[in-house]
Amino acid sequence: MMGADESQVSGGSVRRSARERILETAYGLFARCGVRAVGIDEIIAHSGVAKATFYRHFPSKDALVLAYMDRWYQVRHDAIEEAISHAHAPEDALLAAFTVLDDWFSRGAAEVNTFLHVVIEFGPGHLLGQAAMAHLANIRGRLAALAEGAGLSDPTGFAWSFHILTKGAMVASIEGDQRAALRARALARALIDLHRPDTPGRPQSEQEEDDEVEVLRKHGHS
Repeated sequence: MMGADESQVSGGSVRRSARERILETAYGLFARCGVRAVGIDEIIAHSGVAKATFYRHFPSKDALVLAYMDRWYQVRHDAIEEAISHAHAPEDALLAAFTVLDDWFSRGAAEVNTFLHVVIEFGPGHLLGQAAMAHLANIRGRLAALAEGAGLSDPTGFAWSFHILTKGAMVASIEGDQRAALRARALARALIDLHRPDTPGRPQSEQEEDDEVEVLRKHGHS
């Protein structure tokens, strides 16, 4: 039998489970205020669950933050994949992320910057910072796969450069640039052109860069 905090069916409607209420409350508070600034007692008060219920679902604040980031990653992933599914060409699929970002920015969706905020708040050595960077790495992996599908050179390097544009757009949106995603999208088109195999002066791969550095080093000691 479910307790008072658990899911119930009443009058044809399903009441959200305690875990869902906690997670949705945290989703909003963390996005608006940052992780460190929000305490467990505040989350409990806003979600309307008992403290014992909270700890039954999330034994620590870190556990809740990890679940929050997992949820945001899934929301972000699903939205971008939906946009990609409507793309008419591989290059349009790469640019789909900016269409999604533009929509989020226009709605003032604070959670867009979640992973960056967590890395900045906790640093790359912290469990939460590492989890945020793992999500970012998954996003780059998807970008690299799309770049490879589009026939671009150095897909991994492209993904890193592309990610710089998306992160830059996020920072610009915080500063108040309402067209940040559209500006970044225009730059992304140029980046795609630079990574076409037949483009003169295209970016070097990491191996080519390493080889060039080694040649310069040897030349400097000759």
